[in-house]
This record gives sequence, C-alpha cells and structure tokens, in this order.
Amino acid sequence: MPIKIPDSLPARATLEGENIFVMTEVRAIRQDIRPLKLLLLNLMPTKIVTETQLLRKLSNTPLQIEVELLQTVSYKSKNVDKSHLDSFYRSFEQVKDKQYDGMIITGAPVENMDFEAVDYWPELCEIMDWTKTSVHSTFHICWGAQAGLYHHYGIQKHRLPEKLFGVFEHRLLKPQSPLFRGFDDRFHAPHSRYTEVRAEDVTAVPGLELMAVSDDAGVFIVKAENNRQFFITGHPEYDGDTLAREFFRDRERGLDTALPEHYFPGDDPAAVPCVSWRAHAQLLYTNWLNYYVYQTTPYDLKRIGN
Repeated sequence: MPIKIPDSLPARATLEGENIFVMTEVRAIRQDIRPLKLLLLNLMPTKIVTETQLLRKLSNTPLQIEVELLQTVSYKSKNVDKSHLDSFYRSFEQVKDKQYDGMIITGAPVENMDFEAVDYWPELCEIMDWTKTSVHSTFHICWGAQAGLYHHYGIQKHRLPEKLFGVFEHRLLKPQSPLFRGFDDRFHAPHSRYTEVRAEDVTAVPGLELMAVSDDAGVFIVKAENNRQFFITGHPEYDGDTLAREFFRDRERGLDTALPEHYFPGDDPAAVPCVSWRAHAQLLYTNWLNYYVYQTTPYDLKRIGN
C-alpha cells in the first residue's frame, strides 16, 4: 500500500524510481479511508538522506500512511537548506495538539556528549513526554534509542573503547514476537556509534523486554511491554553505501576511523559493499507498523493514552 508524502518532497523522485508506491496529497484526498498518521522527528544532519531511507522502509505497509516531518527549534540544522525545512518540517508547537498513530525519533551525531549538554535536550524531553499521551507507538533509533531509554527509564549509556562500526550478526531473544515475523534466527544490521546501553541495565528495569542482541554489538532491540515504545540501537534503515560514505568522510577529516567490520568484501575499501541487512530491515519496519500500530491503534486518535 502507498505512503502519502507532500507532492514536492525530494524523496518522492528517488522512491518512485525504485518502484515504491508513493501517493501525493492530491491523489490521497480522493480516498475515503483514514490513513495512519506518522510523525518523524529527524535529528540527523543529512535530513534529506534520512527522510528517503526511512520513507523507503515505511513503504510496504497495510494502509496509506500520512507522514509529517518534525524538527527542533532549539537547534537549527546547518546541513540542509532553510527552504527545505520551511517547506516540509513542522515545529513541536505546530503539532503538540495533535495525535499520531506512530512516531519515529532518529539518531543524532551527539552521542559523545552528556544528554543534558545537547542543545535541544529540554525540547526533546518535552517531545518524548508528549509521546506517552499523544502517540500510540514510538520507534527510537540509535542515539534516539539511548536518549529514550535514559529519559523514560533512567538507563545510562556507556562509552565504548572504540567506535562500533560495521555490519554485525544478531540473534533473536523473543523469536515468537510479531516484531520478528518472517525473520531468520540470525540476521545482520549496521551500527555506527561510540556508546552503548548494557543488557543488564535493560533487564533490571520492569516493563522493558530485551528482544535482540549481538555477540559483537551488544543490545540491539528493546521494547516496552505495553508495545508503546521501541528502541533500536543500530541503523537498519541505512543504504548500502552509507557506512562507506561515513568512513571516507571521517578519513577526509583526518580521523583515524577503522574500516567498518564485515562490510567491504575482503576489507578492501575500493570494493562495492554487499548489503546483507536490507530484507530484515524492511521486515522490522513493516512488522512494527502492522502489528504494533495499524492493528492496535484506536480509530479515534483522541483515545490514545486512555
């Protein structure tokens, strides 16, 4: 089924070129159904790239999805044209009186900072508190997952000895969960981070479930028992070349970033990476939308949180 986006959003041409069914606003108003309302808080500096990656994963869904883009006002992005933000993004003030079936909170390149030192931390805390009464299910990614676990449950992040960077094998701890319907017992996902949350800290908190882990990358998926919050410590939405672009960018900046593990064939950075995570990444987003949003959200969004 289609995903509804603004007619002129840059991601539209890319997605249509991949034969992904996107529906423009003009066409969508002719359908007499209630679309799922999804809010995307995009904290990544490369906003158009992140929009496209996530919209791609949201495209294989049971119903039309109406996506709104949210930005912080306490920090202005320096890596995207202001005209793009003005055209497609909303502020929290503009959406706080609305309700949403689902929300995604992305990662951000601030993980080496204390949470409270991040410019937009108070605003993000206000948004995360608001999700508990105004969003049916919230999906947190990478630093967004660490921020959510810290804010909602007091779980600290811990600095790693070196950057965790590459594509790692994971195993399911709750294979019977609808979140993993269609998954293999072992699957791959990309990570790119300097910090971690620890399994023993997660399992010590009542109301949280540790769902998937990696022997090399540690905690990967955590879920609230009431299915209202999901925390993903990696980047399953990444494109095949995302880690490569990050590696070469770091090297150009003079950083001694190691080769991403299990990524370049033969550890040759001139080789084209082989994508080993795309199918499971699609399943993860599709299953979340199907089983934890579409099938359980109230038709009347005003009933969220009641």
